[in-house]
Parts: sequence; C-alpha cells; structure tokens
Amino acid sequence: MKILLIAVNAKYIHSNPAVYSLRAYAQSFLHTQNERQPVSVGKCGEKESADFPEIVIAEYTINQQEDDILRDIYKHAPDMLCFSCYIWNISCIERIVREIRKVLPQTIIWLGGPEVSYDAEAVLERLPEISGVMKGEGEETFACLTSGEPLEEISGITYRDSKGDIRVNPWRHVMDLNKVPFIYQDMTDFEHRIIYYESSRGCPFQCSYCLSSLDKKLRFRDLQLVKRELQFFIDCEVPQVKFVDRTFNCNHRHAMEVWRYILEHDRGITNFHFEIAADLLNEEELQLISRMRPGLIQLEIGVQSVNPETVKEIRREMDFARVAANVKRIQSNGNVHQHLDLIAGLPFENVDSFRRSFNAVYELRPEQLQLGFLKVLKGSFMSENKESYGLVSKSEPPYEALYTRWLSYEDVLRLKAVEEMVEVYYNSGQFAETLPVLEKGFSDAFSMYERLAEYYEIHGFHRVSHARAARYDILLTFAMEVMPDEGEQIRELLTYDYYLRENAKNRPAFAGEYQMKKEELREFYGKESREHRYLPGYEGYDRNQLRKMTHLEHFRCFGKTILFDYSRRSALNGQAIAIVIEKEG
Repeated sequence: MKILLIAVNAKYIHSNPAVYSLRAYAQSFLHTQNERQPVSVGKCGEKESADFPEIVIAEYTINQQEDDILRDIYKHAPDMLCFSCYIWNISCIERIVREIRKVLPQTIIWLGGPEVSYDAEAVLERLPEISGVMKGEGEETFACLTSGEPLEEISGITYRDSKGDIRVNPWRHVMDLNKVPFIYQDMTDFEHRIIYYESSRGCPFQCSYCLSSLDKKLRFRDLQLVKRELQFFIDCEVPQVKFVDRTFNCNHRHAMEVWRYILEHDRGITNFHFEIAADLLNEEELQLISRMRPGLIQLEIGVQSVNPETVKEIRREMDFARVAANVKRIQSNGNVHQHLDLIAGLPFENVDSFRRSFNAVYELRPEQLQLGFLKVLKGSFMSENKESYGLVSKSEPPYEALYTRWLSYEDVLRLKAVEEMVEVYYNSGQFAETLPVLEKGFSDAFSMYERLAEYYEIHGFHRVSHARAARYDILLTFAMEVMPDEGEQIRELLTYDYYLRENAKNRPAFAGEYQMKKEELREFYGKESREHRYLPGYEGYDRNQLRKMTHLEHFRCFGKTILFDYSRRSALNGQAIAIVIEKEG
C-alpha cells in the first residue's frame, strides 16, 4: 500500500512539519506493532518492506499550477491520499480533490488539519470525493489508519461508512509530546527552508479568535529531548529555527532552560524565533535575554489591542503597561528583534480605538509592527458569537472580517491602506531616520500613515508596483507638501537612510547633487588605506577598493560627514555601520 502525505505550502521556503511528524510517528508505531527493525524511508519511489505501507511525502505550494500538482500526484499512483489543510491552502486542496478523484477513482482520500477539524461533517457533505477527516492532533490517528484498524474503532475521525453514511467518532485524547519523533534527522529535505520546531502544545489562554484556545491541555516536550534536538540545529548551522509553541514563556522553568541552553551553546549562526507574552517575562528572564548576542533570538509579541473592553471581551489576559516596559527594556539592549502584532476587527474596537492601539504600540518602536485583520476561524468562540458582534466575514478562506458593529467596511478599507503604508515605510526598515522627523508634522503616527495612504490614492501610486528608489521619491514629494520648511532636512535624512541599506554607485535622483569632491575622496581613501583609522579589517585593500566597498557622504543640514561601512551590518536590521568622520585639525 502506498500512502501519499500532501502538503500545499504558502511559499517554497515554508515546510510542513505536520506531514513529517505523521510519517515519523506512523513508522515508529508500525515497527512496534510488527516487532521488526525499522526500515529506511527514502526518497519518493523507494520501496519498503512488503509488511509496511510505503509512506511518501509530497510538498507543493499554492503558487504552483494546479494541473502540475494533479499530474505529480497521479504519477505517484497512491492507494491513499492525505492532505494537510489550513486556511491558506484549503481552496486549492478542494479543487485538487475534486479533480484527482476523476483520474484516481479507487484512491482513498483523507483530509486533516485545523481547517477541517472543527466542521468535519460539513466537509464530508461538501466533498463526496473524500473518505474521512482526521480531527485535531493527528499522529496517533494517522498511525491507526495506516495499520488497518477498523474505522469504527479509531478515535479522532469523522468518516463515510460503506453505505455512504457519515459517522462521527469521539475526539482523541491528547498525546504525550515526548512520543512524537524528531523529524529532522536528515536535513536534505529542508535545505533553504524555514525550520519549525515545537517544544510544547496547547495554550494556557482562551483568546476567542484563536483555535489554540480549544486545545486546553498544555503539555511540554521533555527538556533533555529538547536540548538534544536544539544542539542538532546548532551543529547543522541552521540559519533560523521558528518555535511554533503558542506562548513559549508561559512556563518559566521551561523557557529559562531553553534560552539558557541556546545562549551557552551558541555558535554565532542560528537564530531562534519565539512567540511570547511579554507581560509574563520576569527579572531572571530579562537578564538572561540581555546577555544574548545580537540576532540570537527574535520575539513575536501579540498585543492585538490596548482597549480594555476589547481585551476583556476576547478573553485575553494582558497587562499592557508591563508589556510596554518589558519591550522597552529589551530594546535598550539592542540585541533582540521584536515583532508586535495588532488585530483590526475585534469587538468594541472602532477606528478611534484602533488608532489608540496603533499609537500605543508604535511608540514602542518595535522592529516590526504587523497590522492584521481578524480572521473568523471555524470552531472559535469568535465564530460562534459573530451575530452578536454584527461580524460579517468573507465566505472563502481566510475568512477575513469585512465589517462589525463598530467598524464599517469603509473603515476596514482605510485601515488596509494604513497597513500597506506601514508595511512599505516602517516594516521595510528603509526609512528609520526619516520617519521620526516626518511624524512631527502630524498629531500622531497613525495620522501620518493615514495621510500618506490618501496621498498614494490621490496620485494613483497604490495601483503601481514601485522600485525601491521610487518609494524614497514619493516620500520626499509627500514631505515637501506637508512640511515644506523641512524639505531639505527630509531629503538628507532619506539619503542617509538609503545609504544605510544600499551600497549604490548610481546616485538616486531624490538625493540631489553629491557634495563630496573628487579630491576629498582621493585624499580620504588614500589616507585610510594606509592608517585604517575608520575601517579596521580592511588591511590589504587599496583606496579604490575601499571606495567600492564603502560610501562617503557629507550632510550639509547636519554638518557631518558619514562613512557607511557595508562589511559590518546590524544583526537586527541589516543596516550598515555609520561612522562619523572627524574634522582634521
């Protein structure tokens, strides 16, 4: 029997740890059942022992042609297909399922994953092509399916019986996380992809918009296992490991052990990403984080709203004052990338309330500020109460909110325009010096982005795909309009921002005339090639080579000459090191 586990990812760089975990656990389970030595699970097409089903993984992306995916699945000639379903791929998967049934009429088809777990009966009614749905945690359920157990005896499934009737089996009890095999024994399948890792499952919180709140049993992987597995990533020099734990620091001892381990065993290469609740951080954790090298960890912090009524209604527990204090303290060390999230469309949050939430989080100056829009997920408390909120969402995934009692569709469009400007000008990190000065021309930061969005729409810029330098041009003309007396200062700040990121030899138009004379450049780089006063580590390079590897710029408004060193960049934002050149004499 050949079983094809299928993942349809959002991007090529993503991977789907769920399908690898299902395969690894099933192989271990079948070996135990048969009391034999495990057989290798090779590349697609390699045969296993006749006593074991052949379990093959096929990964695609939603950007591929569906005909190409269909053809590839067909050529595998599977006896059973199992699709891993999420909001970003369910539409694609449903189309593929309908077509694959026509060309593989005898193949058994199962779906699993969060997008089908909480309305499994409706999924079976909508898709007569499928045999069943695996609900919730899938490792043990999938193992039972592969071993041939009678369907009526398998917990965690809803299925179609031999008569075509839909049968609903009880949900499966959550499993011991230590029984889940480590899926990264061979890294060849994960080259150039993001590595995902879980050290816990479940969440201690009850946020009404989140499906993690439905998994009420929080459990952790044994720390000795976790440490061995983290060492594997460190030894393999994996660029980044993203923990998928819903609130990583909800258990102080667990968080401290992991953070202490990666600090003590760091080799200067691997970055670890964690989703945390910033208000839970205590003094011991903050002190440990302060000792980490720049870029060792990055933190994603969900704020969602600072409106107390909203926070209470969505069943969220958060002390924003403590969040703010801890974010600022971490930021003061200059060693951790912080990513803060807001959600538009929550109960009791209108535009003015969202404006306050935005400004409060923006004041913290995180490296990234994400404006998300509420997604009404099946099975969530938010979905069950959408009528009382006047909440109307899109019928198709990702079920994004269109309007609520407090937020009209027109308001949503306004916020989406602001989101685009924040993404282009703030989250890009390309305008870090310019934006704080530009903000002084407005009552608050939100107003600046709102006005900038209106400027884009008036001039039709929102309909055009812009080159990077064009974004600087647009921001300069916008600044000239709203702050005409500060135009030259803004121009120089934009030039400074541009050269912080770009070792560009073709001068952009917005920067104006270059202020450095050829004689000044020749004299500076000649002296630097001999003395290396500002560029340690460049010994052996002549002045022409030094000039190509750096940029020297004089800023009249500030009365300073800056040398941009592109061999030394910030581990947090990729900016070049900017060195102030002292005047001679």
